[in-house]
Amino acid sequence: MTAATTVSEVRAYAAMCPGAALEPYRFSHRDLAATDIEIAITHCGICHSDWHLIQNDWGVSSYPLVPGHEIVGTIARLGAEITALRQGQRVGVGWLAGACMRCEQCRAGTENLCRQAQPTCVGRPGGYAAAVIVDGRFAASIPHQMPSEVAAPLLCAGITVFAPLRRRQLAPCSRVGIVGVGGLSHLAIQFAKGMGCAVTAFSETAGKAKDAAHLGADRFVWLGSEAELKAEASTSDFVLATPPVDLPWAAYLEVLKPDGRFCIVGAAPGDVRLPACALIGGQKSIGGSAVGSNAEIRAMLDFAVAHHLQRMVELYAMNDVNKALERLIRNQIRYRAVLVHHG
Repeated sequence: MTAATTVSEVRAYAAMCPGAALEPYRFSHRDLAATDIEIAITHCGICHSDWHLIQNDWGVSSYPLVPGHEIVGTIARLGAEITALRQGQRVGVGWLAGACMRCEQCRAGTENLCRQAQPTCVGRPGGYAAAVIVDGRFAASIPHQMPSEVAAPLLCAGITVFAPLRRRQLAPCSRVGIVGVGGLSHLAIQFAKGMGCAVTAFSETAGKAKDAAHLGADRFVWLGSEAELKAEASTSDFVLATPPVDLPWAAYLEVLKPDGRFCIVGAAPGDVRLPACALIGGQKSIGGSAVGSNAEIRAMLDFAVAHHLQRMVELYAMNDVNKALERLIRNQIRYRAVLVHHG
């Protein structure tokens, strides 16, 4: 297959400086490399990571910055070495748009851990645009039964919580605690329940108990009550922490059964401080998880179809991106926002 080298301007929305509102922006794509594809974007999820990049909270942003890394669309062009995909095929891409594909991690199928991994919207235009170029090996075919607005948030938020649950190889009836009922955790509850686990949702918002139950949680713990949290001591085999905030880490470690694991996926500020004896005494462990590999993303999409993942998505036209971002930072989205590109 060959790829055209003449590329028209791409319409997008970009932040021109740190913290700025997004505004219309045009850019020209580079030519395709042999393993690249160009995706004509139809949907792009909005993630808290996009907001951090707009603000340059992580010190890696460059401007103009086109955010967006939960992308679904159809293949418009293919590089010469792409044979497993076809023009017009519906595909999705998440946080990673490429990796070296030569290092130990890439050869082992854990491309998400590659030291040269290439984020989709860091140093290159992302998905708040009409089109994006990515390494075709990082594009996943979207199951035909799955609507694009449902698929988009799975490509970052979904894989962020699915991968650590799957890697833990939880047995049916394992007890899993999910900290938070929000953009990541509303998916984590459903995935854990689909794996046959007994799920406890922890939230600072008492009003989210009904949503947690609707999503499949067996129990709800309101964090406004210290007594409720203490009553959960030694009840969970695995606890997944999704909010990007500082937590009472030692208290959550007490929730674990002996030999349990606490996994952080929300990028909390500051340090995680724990007494060593809290880990040693119960032979407990704490760690993190970085999105997921290409194989894990494909497995997640199939799992979501098989288990009839519930849609909890708000849709916005691309030109309403600033309205959607404002609702995001006010914590008003229930539970993911997706931009729709109308051409």
